[in-house]
Amino acid sequence: MNTIKNRISALQTEMQKLNLDAWYISGTDPHSNEYLPARWQTCSFISGFTGSYGMLVVTRNDAGLWTDSRYFIQAEDQLRGTGISMNKLRVPNAVSPEVWLTEKLKVGNRVGIDAQTISVTGFKNLKNTLAEKEIELVETPDLFETIWIDRPQVSTNKIFELKLQFAGVPRKVKQAQIADALKKTGAGCHVVSMLDELAWLYNLRGSDIYFNPVFTGFGWVGENENYLFVDKNKLPSELISKLKKEGIILKEYAEFYSFIEEVKNKKVFLDESTANYSIFSLLNKKNEIVSGTSILAKFKALKNKTEIAGFKNAMKKDGVALVEFHAWLKENIGKTEISEFVIGRKLADYRSKQKDFKGESFSPIVGYKEHGAIVHLSVGKADALPVEADGILLFDSGGQYLDGTTDITRTVALGKITAQQKRDYTLVLKGMIALSKSKFPYGTKGCHLDILARKPLWENGLNYGHGTGHGVGHFLSVHEGPFAIRQEFNENLIEPGMVMSNEPAFYRIGEYGIRTENMMVCVEGEKSEFGQFLEFETLTLCPIDTTLIDLKLMTNDERSWLNAYHKNVNSELKPLLAKELHGFLDELTVRI
Repeated sequence: MNTIKNRISALQTEMQKLNLDAWYISGTDPHSNEYLPARWQTCSFISGFTGSYGMLVVTRNDAGLWTDSRYFIQAEDQLRGTGISMNKLRVPNAVSPEVWLTEKLKVGNRVGIDAQTISVTGFKNLKNTLAEKEIELVETPDLFETIWIDRPQVSTNKIFELKLQFAGVPRKVKQAQIADALKKTGAGCHVVSMLDELAWLYNLRGSDIYFNPVFTGFGWVGENENYLFVDKNKLPSELISKLKKEGIILKEYAEFYSFIEEVKNKKVFLDESTANYSIFSLLNKKNEIVSGTSILAKFKALKNKTEIAGFKNAMKKDGVALVEFHAWLKENIGKTEISEFVIGRKLADYRSKQKDFKGESFSPIVGYKEHGAIVHLSVGKADALPVEADGILLFDSGGQYLDGTTDITRTVALGKITAQQKRDYTLVLKGMIALSKSKFPYGTKGCHLDILARKPLWENGLNYGHGTGHGVGHFLSVHEGPFAIRQEFNENLIEPGMVMSNEPAFYRIGEYGIRTENMMVCVEGEKSEFGQFLEFETLTLCPIDTTLIDLKLMTNDERSWLNAYHKNVNSELKPLLAKELHGFLDELTVRI
């Protein structure tokens, strides 16, 4: 802990040199990544907190970290002894870091921030809140460059092309789509700062971030402009030639900010929720900014036929790996020493045997008994619980394949279970089925559907603190927007071609956690005089533990849905499984 305290002290020394009373650490990087490259894991470096969502503020006298319900338990544990306070977000009466600063500081005080590591929206909100108390927000250099000895550099990992057989649509067509959509906004060019959008636009992939097949870069695209800013040493020579022949101008990653500083008299489209403030600040001086949800994000979310077919193929491979894992678990539980960490590695091992596997899509979340209540738990060998033939186990994991990205959660019984566990499990399952079966008119948003997954829990005075569904990228980020299924309002519609998760849950702190998650794709349903209706097609192929179900709580319709789902799982996976596992699959998919 002395290391953490020493680092905070070093940061406070740098703050004093700039006459700052506080420094705001946004917890992200110049590309608004969820999972961060090593170079920008600044929150972890300065605090020891390793969650994927957190903001930190350091004043001259103290420090505080803010996170949401996924990481409350983890943050309390990792911050213990550091002197950094843990503050809760997305709960009733939460005090945000910007409000906290107005309470801590005085009129005329100065708060610094590296403007490359906060979105335009985030910067404006912070500035406006501080201004109400006459506190100044100041753009500063990256102070970590001074205090972080041996700070990692930007990755030099190679970039490769995602072949058309997987991507489905050529780069030229995507550029034309963007250019056509830009005309409707009045803008002539679009800044591309999100790495998954960049990878999608150019049909390229990389390995700069664990779990996300992306590379570090920027893009600038319009009808007659197509610039890719990237370390050219990361591109094979034949790929460089191919990109140039297609009219793509390659520039070094480090040239991006000087390039946009020279742009003038243009209408530039910018997504203020993801583009960093430095980009906005430089462009806004000589150009007109057109703000809105990233056009690329919208197109990327609408999967083409090739991508959807790829997802379905990836689900078969994932399903085979998970049935093999289930068989291993059943055979070994209670007989050999097994830990949460070992289970996470086993899940990856079974997936790795599948064709075109390119790694995990996120760090596996394996929670046994009380650890199951830690929503985004990530354990190592040292802190993993031993798993025994008793109680319930939650495991949330996923794979990256050339033809798709997977994300699945199952909760399984390992031995003796209680009536309360069965009841909680069944209420969660009922919510998952309700969302899976939903039909809704075009124009529906995620917040309108969220209640379907929560209703069985709400009716029993229960709830969960995270969202119900997130978009999933095609061999890209396991979490993507711009839409979501959650209680909070999101203006983006649920539309045909969108692939997303369906993951209601319930957690009893200190006892256990339950989550059942499938992936699904939005498809067109019937069309009537009341308009076009939409529905969901479930993509995930993996048995759901029926031994945990309280059948008295299930309706006939719910049982029919689950039986039909299991019949499909059985028919799709059996031909791909070793014959000795056919009987086991039959057991897992038995009618109820």
